Amino acid sequence: MQRRKPSEPLTLDELKSLAESAGYTVVGKIEQVRAPDPRYQVGYGKIKELAELVKATGAQKIIFDNPLKPVQAYNIAKETGVEAMDRFQLILEIFARRATTTEAKLQIQLARLKYELARAKEKVRLAKMGEQPGFMGLGAYEVDVYYETVKRQIQTITEKLRKIRRKRLLHRQRRAELGFPSISLAGYTNAGKSSLFTALTEEEVPVDDALFTTLSTTTRLVKFSKKKFLLTDTVGFIDRLPITLIEAFRSTLEETIYSDLILLVVDLSEPPATVEKKLKVCLETINRIGASDIPIITALNKIDLISEAELQSKMEMLKDKASKPVPVSALYGLNLDRLKEEIIKTLRNFARASFRIPLANETMSFLSWLFQRVDVEKTEYASNEVYVVFEAVPWFAEKVVSHVKELGGKVESFQY
Repeated sequence: MQRRKPSEPLTLDELKSLAESAGYTVVGKIEQVRAPDPRYQVGYGKIKELAELVKATGAQKIIFDNPLKPVQAYNIAKETGVEAMDRFQLILEIFARRATTTEAKLQIQLARLKYELARAKEKVRLAKMGEQPGFMGLGAYEVDVYYETVKRQIQTITEKLRKIRRKRLLHRQRRAELGFPSISLAGYTNAGKSSLFTALTEEEVPVDDALFTTLSTTTRLVKFSKKKFLLTDTVGFIDRLPITLIEAFRSTLEETIYSDLILLVVDLSEPPATVEKKLKVCLETINRIGASDIPIITALNKIDLISEAELQSKMEMLKDKASKPVPVSALYGLNLDRLKEEIIKTLRNFARASFRIPLANETMSFLSWLFQRVDVEKTEYASNEVYVVFEAVPWFAEKVVSHVKELGGKVESFQY
């Protein structure tokens, strides 16, 4: 069900996809173009039509694309006899189904409780007026007791998440010590991020046509033309993603904020207007989480599903909207070499250095450490020393140079 103004787009198709991802079978849909009604969100005549549709189809739940106030959900349930939920609750339900890590599960609980807290007093008041679907089991609560219970639960989960985030920060710091540039895969949900991650890492991660397959991050080391990078798959974006969910998943989204490059995946097989809209949503979300100053390469995915003429038309359409667009097919590995070249070109701010270091037991363990972390271009062994030329990100190259000096070596060149 969607109520919209004449200037607003029809989004029932995406709502249907969301509902199916949550495991529902959609048996009907209704829209109304009008200003919001304070009692039902839609007009009373449309509510009667909705009640008839529920009776005819045997529907067990009504899902609104619009946000529902508790009184509106209560009134709709009273008129139709089934529970009414809004888009936010639906997304939460999908997240709950998809969550596999402790952190993801806690983040979802936190978002749900914050949603409940904002509506707790009104929900308790309505529950006392008489049971309706979705409003049962609260009658025994006094308003302040229920409110305080929710607040305490929020505090408990927040503390648990704080501990997990401290651990995540340590992991991020340890990854940074490796010296590899980091790349975050971002994009609208179901754009093919996990498929591209699989193609670039040659490692299996969950891939599904359903929305929000990835809720937690996965990071792997990849190597393109002797250069090593850390590649991270992140949670998908979606239009009108509620701020509560952005806040709840902030620690997951921080992987994007702290990366050196964002690889933004866009499904190019969709209609032009949809492609433009989803790209805009992604860029707005990147801006909202504070990552707008990070370089972006746009992987225009699923080109295997469109003709050459359609590809050229859409490339022309996106030329001033998408940053560094590269058409690819993650499924068939098309154009991945070109994508890797663009990544290397964008992250080319490597420092090149050379040094000589005396041969000793400590030297050999140091060289072993170095070979695992940088691109060593040249190694020449003499009777009592070794000469090395390497490339690395500037700050890590400086760290290597400090180690060389500590071990009694001599830095011969250092160029940015």
